[in-house]
Parts: sequence; structure tokens; C-alpha cells
Amino acid sequence: MTAGRQEMISMAQYLISVLHDAAELATDAEMAAIDVFNEGLRADGHWVFAGGLASPDSATVVDARAGGPIYTDGPYLESKEFVIGFWIVEAPHLDVALRLAGNGSRACNRRVELRPFLDA
Repeated sequence: MTAGRQEMISMAQYLISVLHDAAELATDAEMAAIDVFNEGLRADGHWVFAGGLASPDSATVVDARAGGPIYTDGPYLESKEFVIGFWIVEAPHLDVALRLAGNGSRACNRRVELRPFLDA
């Protein structure tokens, strides 16, 4: 590396989906752990975006493939588990993303699914 220039590390984006089987919110202890995890993501340059989702009962499926949109109340799939929240993170490779997903699972006390975004 030349003096005064920083090497650019290619970062991929990953979706960490938080899976749960009840609409209950996180406990105070879980929220505190999630806040610490989020601050670590920001401090280490992995943070892109995160959010919690309302229960699947509040979902509306929209289908406009055959003309005007058709709106259907309720979730797309009936399932025991559903996505209750998510993080979008950046990581230089899968091993780092897997470590972040493990830390996120521990913080929120829920199972998570890690999926890479397709390259643009």
C-alpha cells in the first residue's frame, strides 16, 4: 500500500432475518443486548440498516401481475415461524457475516437466517 492511500476492501451486504414463533416483543434485557450489538455493528463499520416488523397479521399481500392490484389481508405464507426483524450488514466475506449473525442471534435470543444480497 502506498503511503497516504488506504486499501479498499470489497464489502458484500447480507440480510440477517430474525425468526420467531410469537408476536411478543423483546424483553428489556434482550433490547439492551440488541442495542449493544447494534452499537458494535456501527463502531466496526458493518451497520447498514435494521428494523423490527409488526406481526404477520398486519401484512397485506399485493398482486398486480395480471392488471390492477389485488390486495389480500394476512401473511403470504402460513407458518409457525416468521420474520420479526432484520439487520442489513456489510462484511468482507462470509466468515465475518456468519460471526455477525451468531452475535445477532445471541443478542436477540432468537434464531436468525443469513442470506447474501445478489451483486448489483
